Amino acid sequence: MTTSAAPPIATTPAEVASALSKAQLLGRATLRFFGLRVYEARLWAPPAFDALRYDSLPFALELAYARKLNGSDIAERSIAEMRRVGDFSEAQSKAWQDMMNKAFPDVQADDRLTGVHDGQGLVRFYFNGQATASIKDKDYARLFFGIWLSDKTSAPGLRASLIGQG
Repeated sequence: MTTSAAPPIATTPAEVASALSKAQLLGRATLRFFGLRVYEARLWAPPAFDALRYDSLPFALELAYARKLNGSDIAERSIAEMRRVGDFSEAQSKAWQDMMNKAFPDVQADDRLTGVHDGQGLVRFYFNGQATASIKDKDYARLFFGIWLSDKTSAPGLRASLIGQG
């Protein structure tokens, strides 16, 4: 996997603006797999966002897809990436995957999936601005968003670009 930084955009998605009134675009980066563009990730957060404390702060992560992907594959890959960040039980894995199967429909190019974290463990998911699912679980929030924001991420260049260090 490779990543590349892109210049910032100015328009805050409606689902982000309604949940995080002071959100601004902190960073964005493109995830590529074998040279193919998969998605562009955008991190929206209030100005005082501290990536080292992402699990206890409000923010939104928006993924704008560049290609067709099955929602169930996105959920399955999320579980695999979450295991890089930390340990969790098989029961948690099953419950989280079931929830993500509802949260993540199949995507086409230009579709957006957005996860909004309230800073206290509540995560709300949106597909092209429409709510799909939510979960209140601090472990899930830490591990899921850790895919992009933890120092244990499999894409450190993407992380650096998202948090403004790339």
